[in-house]
Amino acid sequence: MKYRKKGIKREHSIIEDFEKDLQTLVEEGLVKSIIPGRIYTSPKAQSGRKVITYQYDTETGAKLLMKKGSTVQEVFVITQRREDLKNFLKSYYSI
Repeated sequence: MKYRKKGIKREHSIIEDFEKDLQTLVEEGLVKSIIPGRIYTSPKAQSGRKVITYQYDTETGAKLLMKKGSTVQEVFVITQRREDLKNFLKSYYSI
């Protein structure tokens, strides 16, 4: 079942603890819509710290990666404010 809740598409589940972070991107006006992608595990286990990284521009917005421990999720966002989004993610999720 596909539906939207406050700008976030609900076709796939979202890594635990990231829903509030994604909602902040919508509330700040940085993105119009969020489409979570598949969740997979990485063989390179990281700390349990939440990280969202900007991967690349797409035709309508950008691709982000959310990471927590060894769990990784692709997230596609619809936005006109790519540079503002990059800067926000760098400042909020700087490693």
